[in-house]
Amino acid sequence: MSVDKDTHIDISWQWQLNGPLNTSYDVDVYDIDLFDTDIDIIDSLHQRGIKVICYFSAGSYESWREDAQEFPQDALGNKLDAWQGERWLDIRNDTVKNIMINRLDLAKEKGCDGVEPDNIDGYTYDTGFDLTANDQLQYNKFLSAQAKQRGLLIALKNDMKQIKELEPYFDLAINEQCHQYNECKLFLPFIEHNKPVFNAEYAQKYKDNTNGARDQLCIESKALGIQTLILPIKLDDTFRYSCNE
Repeated sequence: MSVDKDTHIDISWQWQLNGPLNTSYDVDVYDIDLFDTDIDIIDSLHQRGIKVICYFSAGSYESWREDAQEFPQDALGNKLDAWQGERWLDIRNDTVKNIMINRLDLAKEKGCDGVEPDNIDGYTYDTGFDLTANDQLQYNKFLSAQAKQRGLLIALKNDMKQIKELEPYFDLAINEQCHQYNECKLFLPFIEHNKPVFNAEYAQKYKDNTNGARDQLCIESKALGIQTLILPIKLDDTFRYSCNE
């Protein structure tokens, strides 16, 4: 991922998917919602030399999205726990794949530098479909190939069990709570290939720095070369702590 830095450890980022976008952070990368962000905001970030990663869900249906009516009913699976209006997708479905191609076209049209396709580890959940690990590998590689055809960077979101197989196809990794669950070392294939690893932590102890929990977290994060933010789980910019700024 080229952000005019010598190593991945120097790359700073901000992640906000909900609420009025706060563009005031002096960072190298913004990760923002593909649908909810206007082109002029992306242009303004570019004018400051900031790379823009655009988020969309590639593994779940979201009832409020502008293309929601395009998903076939037989491709909609079980509800996602704790996420109202979301259902797992049958990632083997050709119509689903075509919708994702259209979303990548939208990212290109809006001027996104890269994309963050979310929920690309459905095979590890009760989706309502008999998805296999190979189904997920093929789908994730499909997303990567389509992104690269459009000149877009692509982030591997979570999918911890397939990191080694997928690292060659992805430009960076975005994770949630690898410190909380003691999984950060799983990202060594990205780190060893000098690819950025962006991580967000949500636990209250990190926000409050209970017994120095955030201080210790940041020591460990910087030692690994991971860019860790402590953020609200709604990703609405109500607070932000960075280990690397």
